[in-house]
Amino acid sequence: MHGMRPAGDVLSQRAVNRATLARQLLLERATGGLTETLEHLVGMQAQAPNAPYVALWSRLAGFDPAELAAPLLERRVVRGWFQRCTVHLVTARDAIGLRALTQPVAARTFAGSPFSRGVVGLDLTELVSTGQALLTDTPRTRPELGRLLAERYPGRDGTSLAMAVNLLAPMVQVPPRGVWGAAGPAALAPLESWLRPGPAALGTPSGVEPSVDDLVLRYLGAFGPATARDAQTWSGLTRLREVVERLRPKLRAFRDEQGGELVDLPDAPRPDPDTPAPPRFLPEYDNLLLSHADRTRVIPDGRAVPLPPGNGGNTGTLLVDGAFRATWTIARGNGRATLTVDPFGKLPRRDAAAVSAEGARLLAFTDPDAEADVRIATG
Repeated sequence: MHGMRPAGDVLSQRAVNRATLARQLLLERATGGLTETLEHLVGMQAQAPNAPYVALWSRLAGFDPAELAAPLLERRVVRGWFQRCTVHLVTARDAIGLRALTQPVAARTFAGSPFSRGVVGLDLTELVSTGQALLTDTPRTRPELGRLLAERYPGRDGTSLAMAVNLLAPMVQVPPRGVWGAAGPAALAPLESWLRPGPAALGTPSGVEPSVDDLVLRYLGAFGPATARDAQTWSGLTRLREVVERLRPKLRAFRDEQGGELVDLPDAPRPDPDTPAPPRFLPEYDNLLLSHADRTRVIPDGRAVPLPPGNGGNTGTLLVDGAFRATWTIARGNGRATLTVDPFGKLPRRDAAAVSAEGARLLAFTDPDAEADVRIATG
């Protein structure tokens, strides 16, 4: 009968957790390269410029900041607006296709913002073209772009004009912003001109229509097992239930402990639920915590994910036994770096020892020349 499907095997909450951690390279550090990792994860959240360095350190064995800094400077990876219309770090090979697929999210975000009122009555195609021309040869910050556009559109709000260009055209934030140990303004450049001498030269499929079906399959490979709603939360796209139905012959169905359906790639890793999950320090805005409609697989108590301002790399969240159980902050001064872990409840002695050891390794990465101190707060 239409609508009747096999129930599928039941995956416990812990089994779902371990499967997701395995896809996210958080059960054990991977030995792959940066490009392979970024494409497997379909990019990494990156509006805090230094956050991806901590995220990659927690996922890749022996990760060195130069492994990301050099490709950013060489334009082999970029930071731009993709999933959820938030800044992500993606490979040059993925960038144009991903942006094409998520363009409706950017357009919807702008239309729902107060800045859209500042461009009512303007030819948006002409405005975007003008803005892109101003940025092609000289990357500029939004305020700089806004001042130049306001000269061309007298009486209009420069911030609204700049935001229209930023969100309606594919843009990247250029280095030195996002380079470990460097600082720079959030200067914009058009994605395609930044990738010249051409996306094809960088490996981007030329003339291939990006596919939302492939995007959902890649999502499951990095975040599954999951639901269509989960994929929508991660991407910002809508109507993905239709896509999941279309893909069903390629998928395997499971049930969660509440009887809801989860879909997955048939051959994706689903480790034994008793697989140990070591402590993992995540940066602010880590995609693991933001990419499911139902976050209970990693946030069992429904706690909100802190989203602090700043350049990143100094604060974040901590997984203990695979779940969000603490926050962390690094304070620096007088040649010392102090990592303070704030657990939401008392950590068992064995977990506290493992957290301290992993914290010491984090400080060796972030502050290799400082005297390191790890503290676990109590009460």
